[in-house]
Amino acid sequence: MNATVGDRLLMHGNTVGEHDRNGEIIEVRGAHGEPPYIVRFDDGHTALVFPGPDAVVMRQ
Repeated sequence: MNATVGDRLLMHGNTVGEHDRNGEIIEVRGAHGEPPYIVRFDDGHTALVFPGPDAVVMRQ
């Protein structure tokens, strides 16, 4: 998985009743666009994220 600042990260809910999470990648900490990423989610929460197989990078 590769991303750049400004891309969107969509993390699909992986259990019943869990909603998808969507946010903007504001910092890339890995080499060559690789994780981890600092993500500002649409609810205002900011977190260091190591995306799993349930995540998709949407290019901007």
